[in-house]
Amino acid sequence: MTDETRRRTTGAIRRRFDVGEGIVSALAVKSLYKIFGNRADEAVGRLATGAPRAEALAGLPATAAVIDANFEVRPGEIFVVMGLSGSGKSTLIRMLNGLLRPTRGSVRVDGVELTTLRPAALRKLRREKISMVFQHFALMPHRTVLENAGYALEVAGLPRAERRAKAMDALRMVGLTEWADKLPHDLSGGMRQRVGLARALAAGTDILLMDEAFSALDPLIRREIQDQLLELQAELGKTIIFITHDLNEAMRLGDRIAVMRDGRIVQIGTAEEILTDPANGYVAQFVADVDRTRILTAASVMEKPQHVLDVNAGPRVAAKALREGQTSVVYVTGPMKRFLGTVTEDEVLRALREGRPNLDGYVSTERVRTVAGDTAVADLFADCAQSQHPVAVLDERGRLDGVIPRITLLSALAAATPDEPARVDDEELVEAA
Repeated sequence: MTDETRRRTTGAIRRRFDVGEGIVSALAVKSLYKIFGNRADEAVGRLATGAPRAEALAGLPATAAVIDANFEVRPGEIFVVMGLSGSGKSTLIRMLNGLLRPTRGSVRVDGVELTTLRPAALRKLRREKISMVFQHFALMPHRTVLENAGYALEVAGLPRAERRAKAMDALRMVGLTEWADKLPHDLSGGMRQRVGLARALAAGTDILLMDEAFSALDPLIRREIQDQLLELQAELGKTIIFITHDLNEAMRLGDRIAVMRDGRIVQIGTAEEILTDPANGYVAQFVADVDRTRILTAASVMEKPQHVLDVNAGPRVAAKALREGQTSVVYVTGPMKRFLGTVTEDEVLRALREGRPNLDGYVSTERVRTVAGDTAVADLFADCAQSQHPVAVLDERGRLDGVIPRITLLSALAAATPDEPARVDDEELVEAA
């Protein structure tokens, strides 16, 4: 799957999130803490003041892994938790399905408070609502690929024929049907990771937790598995919480990203939001080496079109717009504000000479290129080079959202390639040490 395909398949979901349609959260975390060691309540009290972790826990026999985590994950979203080793991300994900009990705070899954469930109810919730994909595959070496894929269904007590059918369907999704009767040692690392993903899919849960699921793979296989996950997500629309320490992976997969540091979530946002408006120097340094032209989109650099006319406007109106705007072209829309093309001063003059009542018949798309708003900046250069006029940015209904002059694109490129990386301030350097 190309990055462009990825943007198209997730665009509708992201737009729905942006406009806020009253979506109920698939998973919600509120004021979540996890303290290992003694005097945990005292540790939480100190940390709740906002003091740095080392300062707050000075003199206490306790370790704070997660501190006051708050976020919601929407249905069908890939929510990535990113951080360096020791930031608390793996501890966090293990509280989301009850493998670790929080010291304090709330985890709600489809409105059900997970932290207060009895063991039997918690196991039932895991079977029905949440599956997990581990970093090191966790396959049983003596069972076939098919048996591994259907293991969760076996634990749930499904009849053999039914669980085989569901497991085979999951293997089909990940492209391993021909390997169903093989043992795990017959498979490559990437294929074994696919079996782990198939096992989670076979369980039929709405939520997938993926803890560093691809980090054990080499780069080429890793990207291939990422592609497969995105394709499956476009087809199935699962809710995925994905843990990674790899920034590029987070930027590629995440609809939204939570950045963790020293147990705390320091920023939540889209890849573009984190790149363009980092919460602090730590986040700025974290993303300093990212190729922003692959993350920033046409919608983020476009300008509002100043000279737009309806196709039914007369040529005199067009001539006035050209004169007052001191431009050689106007953009023309039709019914439902759909973009039709452009008219130049030569065409307007011809329409005037011919006494035409409107611009119909004079609009052309030959001199202007169009792109979608979620097109990466890196993919705009060819269109800008081939377009005589500023590139037109269209929404999903073909309406004109904005335009991108060449100078605007060059300015965006200059902003995307700073002369020197962002620096963490002295206080943060001391804290990190």
